Amino acid sequence: MRISMDIELKDVPGQMLLALQPLSDCKANLITVLHHHQKRTPRKTVPVQLVLETKPENIEIIKAKLEKNGVRVVRVGEHRFRESINVVLIGHVIHTGIQDTIDEIDKTGFAEVVDLSLSMPGINLLSSTLIKIDAVSKEDLQKALKILKEVSAKKDLLMILPINIQA
Repeated sequence: MRISMDIELKDVPGQMLLALQPLSDCKANLITVLHHHQKRTPRKTVPVQLVLETKPENIEIIKAKLEKNGVRVVRVGEHRFRESINVVLIGHVIHTGIQDTIDEIDKTGFAEVVDLSLSMPGINLLSSTLIKIDAVSKEDLQKALKILKEVSAKKDLLMILPINIQA
């Protein structure tokens, strides 16, 4: 199971080791560490975000070991989506209804639009949007791209994918 975890460390040498040792003890696979050393919490601690893979039964053990080591666990949550892609749509994105385009992906239950960036240079000019889609698996990501391709074709939108991806 992939989970994300937000922790807080004291700003003293050796704290990161105290945070990572319980993960090693439980044979968790560390995927990502975001150490925000320049930021401080209201408690004057350093926020750190972890993404790891471990057995569900290890989560409480890891939390207990972290807290025993003086590491504050702020949040633990399951990372449901494992695959991600950015897609560009060009055309009359807003005028053809961006919300129903997003809804077509979101209602699948296995994929969702998690970020959107839009450029509208003028009322009658083509707009473009960068859409980030997260999905449960590679297969589900392909299904979501197929849906987006069908919606784009109906709305006469150009869909641009990363070079190594086909829908």
